Amino acid sequence: MAAAAAAAEVSNKRVILKRHVTGFPTEEDMELVPATARLAVPPGSAAVVVKNLYLSCDPYLRTRMSRHEEPSYVPDFVPGEVLTTLGVSKVVESGHQDYKLGDLVWGMTGCEEYTLITNLESHFKINHPELPLSYYTGVLGMPGLTAYAGFFDVAKPKKGDYVFVSAASGAVGQLAGQLAKISGCYVVGSAGSDEKVNLLKTKFGFDDAFNYKKEQDLNPTLKRCFPEGIDIYFENVGGAMLDAVLLNMRLHGRVSVCGMISQYNLEQLEGVRNLFCIVAKRIRMEGFIVMDHYSNYRKFEEEMAGYLKEGKINYVEDVTEGIESFPTALIGLFYGRNVGKQLVAVARE
Repeated sequence: MAAAAAAAEVSNKRVILKRHVTGFPTEEDMELVPATARLAVPPGSAAVVVKNLYLSCDPYLRTRMSRHEEPSYVPDFVPGEVLTTLGVSKVVESGHQDYKLGDLVWGMTGCEEYTLITNLESHFKINHPELPLSYYTGVLGMPGLTAYAGFFDVAKPKKGDYVFVSAASGAVGQLAGQLAKISGCYVVGSAGSDEKVNLLKTKFGFDDAFNYKKEQDLNPTLKRCFPEGIDIYFENVGGAMLDAVLLNMRLHGRVSVCGMISQYNLEQLEGVRNLFCIVAKRIRMEGFIVMDHYSNYRKFEEEMAGYLKEGKINYVEDVTEGIESFPTALIGLFYGRNVGKQLVAVARE
């Protein structure tokens, strides 16, 4: 390993948060700044330097852009510091015995071209480089494990269950729906455009789907799609959608709460009026955080890689090019501009 003093110094453009955000974020809340990176690890440390290849844009990042009086499950971003997100990276310098130059990994990294990673506990080596590396920001990474854990571990499906997935064309929703189909369930999804609804029915094999923006009242819409009610709701939206779903759940239904994107940009959160349905219908409603399921990652990775190779799972990505595109790509999530999993290609190796 080259000594730190002789290490190469390279350009390292990075995206920082300019200020904490209230309401809808804008591209101006972030800034692309020039910087440099030394391709060396501190002497005696078990750190690695990685070259970031792909960066993930995920809705939960919005919650980190605000300042919270009560701590959340992930810390707030600090204005002036580089944003962090999940990414696919290549090791270019290593002081860690388990990581060598050229290893491909995925895990938390900086929104920049090169990152020094000092804690590798939640990073994973990539076992299937024959599949597109970008898949490890999505179907083979955190969103895929989120769908898998939320559906199988939380919702506990049975063959023949009636399943509803909101935000169904997104990174997690498209997979939750397809896993439900593989499990022998009847699956309906909602999305925010006719293009996405068509994708759900033709590409992802959903039994039915609807454009929620065209529905004036979600309650009769769900009754039309589920005349016998809903057994499992994979919740990504919250708000009015959750309220309508509760009215349409079957006895002993399960609600797997993955996220509530409709609430992330509101200064005054919406309430839910139909919560008594949880009592009357004996519904189990459970939230989960994917990090609690990382111990199951290797089992999931092998199963999902198999589904991809067998053609049982289809996956759609929305890729923008260059680190400078990260702010625009992230903001687009909250306006429904993305079709499929949103990610940024920083370098193609």
